[in-house]
This record gives sequence, C-alpha cells and structure tokens, in this order.
Amino acid sequence: MANAINWFEIPASDFSRAKNFYQDILGVEFHIFSSEGTEMAFFPEDREQYGSCGALIYEKGRKPSQEGTVVYLNAGDDLSEPLSKVEDAGGKVILPRTSIGENGYIAHFIDTEGNRVALHSMK
Repeated sequence: MANAINWFEIPASDFSRAKNFYQDILGVEFHIFSSEGTEMAFFPEDREQYGSCGALIYEKGRKPSQEGTVVYLNAGDDLSEPLSKVEDAGGKVILPRTSIGENGYIAHFIDTEGNRVALHSMK
C-alpha cells in the first residue's frame, strides 16, 4: 500500500460558497463535475506522484461536520499564507499554526460549511 489515504470528500451545503472558500485560501482551480444531484469540485492532483486527492461534494444526505475525521490539506511551503486567508474568506481558525516538531506545522479551521479541516506544511 503506497498511502493509507486514497481519496477524501469534504461535504458542502452551499457548493459555490465552499468552492470559493477553498479557492480563496489555497489559490487553486477546481475541475468541476456534476451528475444527477451531485456536484464535485476536484482538488488539483499530480498523477505522476503517489499520494491522495479529493473533492468538495454537494450531495443529498451529506452533511458538513466538526466531529469525526479531520482531513489535512497540503498548505505548500508555509501554512501561514493560506491560514491568514481563512477568516477573510468566511472560515474560523480554531487551532493556530502549531509546531509538531520535526514533522512541521499544523493548523485547524472551520470552513464556510461547518467542517473541521486542517492544513499541514513543513514551515
């Protein structure tokens, strides 16, 4: 097994708002997919490297949550930059930039949909 995580989905109650939030804080462009009541915005991925990828998803029966599994998004070189955009984009920082020793830094936030999500970087 190359990685324990293969795919993740972050639920959205307002698909457009969620997409705009993540575009604002991460500076990414999404590939959009829609089919029969499901809308997905795929995070960028590099198919040449091993890793995982995921999407924002709007689908009947899916509900954002602050409890349960926490997804850590790659914040690039330094998570301070995307983290500084969270509150202006409508989210709330709940764990500021925190050292995890030789494994870098993490931070947690609540997105515009009510999901608890995290960022990770080495600086």
